Amino acid sequence: MTPLPPGPPQPKSPVRKILIIVAIVLLLCCGGAAVAGYFAYRGIEAATGPARDAATAYADDLVARDYAGAYAGLCSRTRALTSEQQFIAEQTAGPRISDYSVAGVNVEQHNSTVSGVVTLELTRADGSQSVLGVPLLKEDGQWRVCL
Repeated sequence: MTPLPPGPPQPKSPVRKILIIVAIVLLLCCGGAAVAGYFAYRGIEAATGPARDAATAYADDLVARDYAGAYAGLCSRTRALTSEQQFIAEQTAGPRISDYSVAGVNVEQHNSTVSGVVTLELTRADGSQSVLGVPLLKEDGQWRVCL
């Protein structure tokens, strides 16, 4: 008996190629989303970071009882309405701030005015807690607290 010649080759299943293509597409999409997210985060941080820094410097001065330093960080409008002595008297009259944390930062631009609000969660020396929205205004390229 003579052996039979081999038959036609069996068609290969396209499942493997499809899975490889789907994996590559998913990898590219996820990688693209991660890169876009990174740059979005960096953009938001660049926009809100200086405002956050100004508010935390102000809060650090209040915690350290450096009321003159806190007053120096105020915007020109607030300093025109309140003398340094009045500001210090107001700060020493209430319960002292012993600690704080930043709960949120919001920055906006309307026409040529750049402003923002940094939300601080304050802890006072008597143990009470409160939330304070610290309004900020960008003057001459610097963020200032504008109460």
